[in-house]
Formats: sequence, C-alpha cells, structure tokens
Amino acid sequence: MPDTTTSDTTTSNIKSKREEVLNRMGEAAKRSDRSAEDIALVAISKVQPDARVAAMLETGQKIFGENRVQEAQTRWGDTFQSQRDGLELRLVGPLQSNKTQDAVDLFDVIETVDREKLLKTLAKAKETAANFPRLYVQVNTGEEPQKSGLSPEDLPTFIKKMREEYDLTPEGLMCIPPLNEAPSPHFWLLKKLAADVGVEKLSMGMSADFETAIEIGATSVRVGSALFGERDYS
Repeated sequence: MPDTTTSDTTTSNIKSKREEVLNRMGEAAKRSDRSAEDIALVAISKVQPDARVAAMLETGQKIFGENRVQEAQTRWGDTFQSQRDGLELRLVGPLQSNKTQDAVDLFDVIETVDREKLLKTLAKAKETAANFPRLYVQVNTGEEPQKSGLSPEDLPTFIKKMREEYDLTPEGLMCIPPLNEAPSPHFWLLKKLAADVGVEKLSMGMSADFETAIEIGATSVRVGSALFGERDYS
C-alpha cells in the first residue's frame, strides 16, 4: 500500500502554503473587483507523493487536478477511495481517446477536449454515463506545435460542431501559455475567445501566474508547486 502517513512538518507546511495561495487569490480578486468565492482553486496533485496529497486533504481542499487517467485511477479509486465523496476531480492532462470511458467514469471535469475524435468517444460514453463530466476545450493560444489544444482560429467551428453534431456542452476554455512568453496576452485572448463562442468558465493560471490570471478573469486556477512545494520537498 502507498505510504499516506503525514508528518507534522509536512502537514504544517502544506497548510501554510495553501493559506498563502488562498490569501494571494483573495488579493488578486479584490484588485479586479471580484469575489474570491467565484474562483476555484484546483490543487494539481499529479506526480505528488500520496503523503502530501493526504496532507492537502486534511486542509479541507476539495478540488484536485490529475494529469493521467491511470495514475488518477490508482490514487482516487484505490488509495483515497474512502475520501472520494465530496471531492471534485479534474483531468488537466491530454486524454487519449481509448481512455475516454475511464475518464468519464472517474472525473467530474475534463479540461482537455481538443479534437473531433474525442468528441465522438465522449458522445458515445455520454449515452450510458450515470454522471457525465463537465467539459472544457483546450486552446493552444501560443500555437505551439508540440502542445495539445485547438488553434484559436479553429475554435469557433469546433465549438459549433461540439454542440450541434455531438450534443456536448462546453462549460469553459483552458489554456497553458508558452513558458518563454508573458502569460497575460494569452489570458486576454482566451477571455475574448470565450466571449466569442459563448462559454463562461476560464481555466487559466498556474503557480507562477495565477494572480495575473485572476485579474484578467480566471474562474479556476491550477496550482501545483505553490501548494505542494517542489517535487523533492519533504
């Protein structure tokens, strides 16, 4: 069995990091005349040791993001299965079409819808799903060839097809700006695209830039290292 034992030091550090992030989120919301309650904090637990995830659960954190379906199945379907009720799980990594049914069964939100093949498998899974997840479309705002996501120019057609041909409702858009560029132009672009296609939610902003994302309009931020510490943190 994975080690989920948490030391007092780990628990204390995780709690203080989360409080700091929440305070920073609140200040960013205040600067943009928004309510912090309208912005969801997604704790990115991918690749984190189970002991740190256990410590984060002890803080009352309810929303977690995972990158891989199989890893998430082990963690939330086995290790922390007893604590699964009341939590919201989000898939924030690329989804292979052959893993669609597994993702639909496990996650409450899938943030990385980005191609028609996925629309087909999602529509099929929806026919028998007891609880179908909310869907976000990933946009490759930097049009980076190595990165998943739709190009901005392809988004309107994709959203139209998603709604009309596959009877799937997009709740929001998600983006990951290029590492070597200022994030704010990408956040502004995603906000404009969302308005153009008629979706309300914006998943944008990570540990290094979540305050900027909130000031521009993020409705959820995906925070990993600022909450859990770096991978070698003890």
